[in-house]
Amino acid sequence: QVQLAESGGGLVQAGGSLRLSCLASGRTFYGYPTGWFRQAPGKDREFLAAIRWSGDTAVYANSVKGRFTIIRDNGRRTVELQMDGLKPEDTAVYYCAAPRDGDYTGSLVDIDAYTYWGHGTQVTVSS
Repeated sequence: QVQLAESGGGLVQAGGSLRLSCLASGRTFYGYPTGWFRQAPGKDREFLAAIRWSGDTAVYANSVKGRFTIIRDNGRRTVELQMDGLKPEDTAVYYCAAPRDGDYTGSLVDIDAYTYWGHGTQVTVSS
């Protein structure tokens, strides 16, 4: 079992920045790709970004490409999401997630591939 815990959310003005962190604990986290998702009120949970264990492959949703950056530090067991140029429509609960198998090599954008989820952190962007 992998436990994930998000932190770093808060209230920020439009145009501002936040850096979210996802800390992994529990069984070995070696090899696991990690993704970030968000869910706004009344909307489905959506994919934002994901990165493989090696860090050499990262993918982004078009809605955040160029504004968000995913960064992992395997030594610290963290995967962070640097968010710049925030907009009011970025307001949501943000989650990190990992697939069931550490050797998962399938699509990183498929929400159904992710088994382990954190409890989320609220991000609110005021206009």
